[in-house]
Amino acid sequence: MNKETENSKQVTEHNRRAWDAMVSKGNRWTVPVSAEEIVGAREGRCDIVLTPAKNIPYEWFMPVEGKAVLCLAGGGGQQAPMLAAAGAQVTTLDNSQNQLDQDQKVAEREGFSIESVLGVMDDLSTFEDESFDLVVHPCSNSFTPDVLLVWKEVFRVLKPGGNLLAGFINPIVHMFDWDEYEKKRLVARHKIPYSDIESLSVEQQNEFIEKGEPFWFGHSLADQIGGQTAAGFAITGFYEDDWGDENDPLSAFIDCFIATRATKPGL
Repeated sequence: MNKETENSKQVTEHNRRAWDAMVSKGNRWTVPVSAEEIVGAREGRCDIVLTPAKNIPYEWFMPVEGKAVLCLAGGGGQQAPMLAAAGAQVTTLDNSQNQLDQDQKVAEREGFSIESVLGVMDDLSTFEDESFDLVVHPCSNSFTPDVLLVWKEVFRVLKPGGNLLAGFINPIVHMFDWDEYEKKRLVARHKIPYSDIESLSVEQQNEFIEKGEPFWFGHSLADQIGGQTAAGFAITGFYEDDWGDENDPLSAFIDCFIATRATKPGL
């Protein structure tokens, strides 16, 4: 095993433990949807997000009845149960077993099924080519070192004419010193693309590990958007979003999140 592969494996294992712990901490991305929201999805109001505040436009993915849908790195009891309630055949792949368990809790509560797969977003080898009509990828690729592999794998498992709905962080967020950011001060410090592994000292990385914080990667727009087109997709939808927090210092100047719909060309 070369050093790059070993580092990637260590990041995967650490981020798995971190997100497993996030469930018990009640992180917003780990809280399952309510019974009332499931009723809404069954009635056609499938309100799900890729980014913190804005719902995905219905015209991007509805109706989903009978469609094979992959929620990629999307455990947590949110998108997958809503899509299943709307009639989709849903599979969730996530690096965190506890996040997958959140999906299953809602499925058991509401009487439908979701297939759960423990795995990483840049390796979909468990799925055959052209297995899915739709891939829903909520804001999560900040936790993988190589987003280009993600786009290539998604392109492979999507059927021709299928759509990838992806949310991701505007890389400008990672330019700023996070300790200062939390104090509401914007201090530019890092180059983009960004990596906790390359930018933080060993002492800072150990502090992340002790606190159970996942390691982050700030991918460039060239990789986030250009990487999708390089994989073969056509960008057919785009919007921006913010943190949903009026006190966020950067949101006063620019939206911090991006969502795209990317279509795999049909036959």
